[in-house]
Amino acid sequence: MNQYKEIEVRLTAENPSLVSDLLWELEPLGIEEISTSILKCYFSEDFQLSVLEKYLNDLRQDKMLESYSLMESILQNKNWNEEWEKTINVIKVSETFVIKPTFREYTPNNANEIVLTIDPKMSFGTGEHQTTKLMIRAIEKYCKPADFILDIGTGTGILAIAAAKIGAKKAIAFDNDPWCFENGVENCQLNNVTDFVEIRTAELSDIPEKDFDLVIANIQRNPLLDLCPAIVAKGKSTGVILLSGLLVEDESIILEKYLVWGLQHIETVTLDEWISIAFIRD
Repeated sequence: MNQYKEIEVRLTAENPSLVSDLLWELEPLGIEEISTSILKCYFSEDFQLSVLEKYLNDLRQDKMLESYSLMESILQNKNWNEEWEKTINVIKVSETFVIKPTFREYTPNNANEIVLTIDPKMSFGTGEHQTTKLMIRAIEKYCKPADFILDIGTGTGILAIAAAKIGAKKAIAFDNDPWCFENGVENCQLNNVTDFVEIRTAELSDIPEKDFDLVIANIQRNPLLDLCPAIVAKGKSTGVILLSGLLVEDESIILEKYLVWGLQHIETVTLDEWISIAFIRD
């Protein structure tokens, strides 16, 4: 790829950082927050401006965005790996978990601290996003030794790796993005959990296993709604289901959908405008 697209987004929104977070769903090469009203989004040269326009129109319809304008430029390629490395830092997620990339040094503060080494490449899940933090904290709370784990939409594999590090017997982690398979395998190797975490390229319907002790899904609201019956069916009786990739305003519709399928709502945890929800099967 010798060229890439820079799309300047000038916007009016109550929470511009939220809009920036949501735009990562379009898998840009990068996003720069120039100011509270200007974002610069970088995409491969074959990215269609109409895709971004539709996404922003949907956000405007959902009242997350008041107005926007776009300006597209074609630029010569840059070293995206170098640019990406500048943005990734060591992140302390909880008293137990710290996330670092291979190119950052970190010395644990105590013997109980678990350092997850994650190089995300093109996959979601560096620990920077609030939903990743929420899910790791939930896993720390609900994952028990010898649990059988299903990680739906695994991205970098970070959640399955965290579960393995605190004693999960086995985790099946899958994503429908081929990038995630390669990245997930590499991250499992970096964290010495290849005997405990199996990475697959798949859809949920491709997973024959069931009776999972813990089902985790950090994706978006609409897939979580569409997949609800299949997600619930994968958990064992008294098993726990953890969901995120959700905004505060998504809670009521998620609860309405999932409680119909015989789940009990354990708790909702909020971090900024994002939430994670924990259920248990009756």
